[in-house]
Amino acid sequence: MDDILRYHTYLMEEKLASRNTVASYLRDVNQFADYLQNYLACDLRQAKGEMVENYMNWMLGHGKSAASVTRFLAAIKSFYNFLLEEGAVESNPAKGLAAARTERKYPEILTSREVELFLDQPQCVDAKGFRDHAMLELLYATGIRVSELISLNLSDLNLSAGFIRCRSKGKERIIPLYHGAIKALQDYVKNIRPHLIADSGEKALFVNMNGERMSRQGFWKIIKHYQEKAGIEKDITPHTLRHSFAVHLLENGADLRSIQEMLGHADISSTQIYTHVVKRQLKDVYHKAHPRA
Repeated sequence: MDDILRYHTYLMEEKLASRNTVASYLRDVNQFADYLQNYLACDLRQAKGEMVENYMNWMLGHGKSAASVTRFLAAIKSFYNFLLEEGAVESNPAKGLAAARTERKYPEILTSREVELFLDQPQCVDAKGFRDHAMLELLYATGIRVSELISLNLSDLNLSAGFIRCRSKGKERIIPLYHGAIKALQDYVKNIRPHLIADSGEKALFVNMNGERMSRQGFWKIIKHYQEKAGIEKDITPHTLRHSFAVHLLENGADLRSIQEMLGHADISSTQIYTHVVKRQLKDVYHKAHPRA
């Protein structure tokens, strides 16, 4: 098995990395391998620090963003650390290298009014409307990722107790639900889902109109449809409700640790970005509203 295949297995089975992380890291390593082969006639094990640095400059020269270069550096450092642990190389050629500084982009946040407008778009007059209403309410109620939403099974719901069980990266967390989300889920599960599923043994909580588990692409189309219908100019992605969930909790007094646990962040630093969003919003309000600002 070659180095990249073994690294793939390592990311999946030992690091329990997400599918998106695995795909992007492998793409970066493979593209670097192609660069080494085509321009320098050497392979990954022969790479030196200046080769990694030159490739980063080459990426920038070919229109890659600073964020892409930063991600590449993280991937290549991880790859060579893996080879180092295996004894396949004697040093990590990316060690000590730093990517170009990138301007931190804060997530797009919907106001409470925009959330209300967006969640009101699905009309509960047919199966699709009930299903979509339940999905959007659940997403904003819990802040779960879209991958987690579409992975939910019927057995992960406990509506009588008012919570869902969510699993991600080998870990499980319990997230409470507000009354509106519970009601939307009850209506969907009791009256709609039994008529949508193609197979009585289907485990998926949310299914498409063919009765099979909802896909990421299918959900993306649903989000875009209701954004257009609501006339909201902000670019709403499946992650927008997750970000809005976190910021609105923070604005209303929730502590960072609780939000971290509900979001499933391994590191508190990932959650702290939302404090910067709140501070930025307060600063904007101050400068717009203070008579001497």
